[in-house]
Amino acid sequence: MRPSLVIFDCDGVLVDSEGPANRCLGEAVTALGLPMDEAGSRAQFVGLSMTSVMARIEAMTGRPLPAGWLAALQAKTYACFRAELQAIPGVRAAIERILAAGIATCVASSGSPDKMELTLGLTGLRPLFGDRLFSAVQVARGKPAPDLFLLAARRMGLAPEATVVVEDSVPGVTGAVAAGMRALGFARDTDAALLAAAGAETFDDMGALPRLIGL
Repeated sequence: MRPSLVIFDCDGVLVDSEGPANRCLGEAVTALGLPMDEAGSRAQFVGLSMTSVMARIEAMTGRPLPAGWLAALQAKTYACFRAELQAIPGVRAAIERILAAGIATCVASSGSPDKMELTLGLTGLRPLFGDRLFSAVQVARGKPAPDLFLLAARRMGLAPEATVVVEDSVPGVTGAVAAGMRALGFARDTDAALLAAAGAETFDDMGALPRLIGL
């Protein structure tokens, strides 16, 4: 059955941001005395809100983050985005086909609203979503809790059981399943087995997305 709503994660699903973001984050964690490369950052933090990321780093290092740490990380990451960020191949065409079929879409991201505005703006995807952007800062619990997905569906006026979520992280898939939504796991850069174990149907090419939702 076709869904009434498709909820997209942003980073790693709409925009190819996980590489530069986790490279910068790994360098920032390394500077705290905890060596971490891009792969390590992905394994530890992909899919989590920045609040959760910072709490995990403090637990790992055993001390509070220094003043100004987040602002410096954000400035460096945004500079990398401006230099190299691109949309995920094929995602624009997939979104346009979904919209043409009369299916509602929105974004539900662990990232902040200003981050979504920047990344979707840089990649030319921003006009496709209007005011339909939802961030983890709007809920008490970010992914893997279901709160953000339930908020998005409620604001869109559609039922969870009529909703498909497109995610690339285990926390995101876990949250979608907990919300009672069908989860599609984008496995281009994520281990498909991990996404499947969390409850997702997996795929690795955005060109397949319309078919997976019944178009």
